[in-house]
Amino acid sequence: MLPIFLGVMAGFFGWVILWVASEKTLCALWPAGFGVHQRAFEEALTKGGPFTANTRMLVVHIFLCCVVSMLSGFLTAMISGETSIAPLVLSALLLALGVLKAVMSWSYVPLWYHLIFTALLVPMAILGSKLHTINY
Repeated sequence: MLPIFLGVMAGFFGWVILWVASEKTLCALWPAGFGVHQRAFEEALTKGGPFTANTRMLVVHIFLCCVVSMLSGFLTAMISGETSIAPLVLSALLLALGVLKAVMSWSYVPLWYHLIFTALLVPMAILGSKLHTINY
């Protein structure tokens, strides 16, 4: 039971750390595109006011969601040593986080983004956990 708990916690906190790090990295590498969009979004969230979502940046976020979720699923499977219960628990936590994110940003981004982002969290985390079992 302890390995499952540790795997799930590592996967969840790994997801959060990778998400923040990837956003910060993209802001630094692409300041005129991703950085401007991200800062405007964060300012709208904290201070209120208008925000116009850029479809290209939302697609980048969806791509990041896929990569980060797969990596967190992989990490969960690697630490827990199993690919059935731990990835499902991780998926439930990520789904809750995705719903929270959607609620917080509901009025700032389009519905299609919320649906796709949230819907991809679970299958990508499970896929990442399955990738751990592939033997080359």
